[in-house]
Amino acid sequence: MADEVQSPQRVDDVDAVTRAVLTASRLLVAVSARSLAAVEDRVTLAQFRLLVVLSTHGPAKLVVLADRLGVNPSTAMRMVDRLIAAGLADRQTNPENRRETVLRLTREGCALVEDVMGRRRQEIATIVERLSLDQRSALIDALTAFTEAGDEPGGTAGHNVLSPLGWADAPLHQG
Repeated sequence: MADEVQSPQRVDDVDAVTRAVLTASRLLVAVSARSLAAVEDRVTLAQFRLLVVLSTHGPAKLVVLADRLGVNPSTAMRMVDRLIAAGLADRQTNPENRRETVLRLTREGCALVEDVMGRRRQEIATIVERLSLDQRSALIDALTAFTEAGDEPGGTAGHNVLSPLGWADAPLHQG
């Protein structure tokens, strides 16, 4: 039909959608890297992930922390030792079982996580503000559908869900 307008890309073109998602993910990784740049002299990405786990879930035993991070307890212990030396985490006796030790964030550790997450949130908000209201609505729908299709938890408002890369929605748990 001559009256039909051909769009440059079909909506069901998996390659085009994949390219668009990869481009957007590159942007989000860049935002994440920039948010960490201000603290990269103090913590590594892996150490920041540990801080986010403690911030999101509160104080935890070493084995629980290692499990949440997907690392060996010895690896988690080395990270914890460095964070304690930096004043960002500390050990406490577990009030529920005095034979156990739990790890928690210090006020300085909480402030560092809040600063990085605040930078991330602000940069993303600045980008989103450049979109029209219709584009924002479409983006919410598209990202929600994408998240659900990937079986990723956390699309629900008001729920803090930790990503293995240290993404979490603010505000975070204060431990």
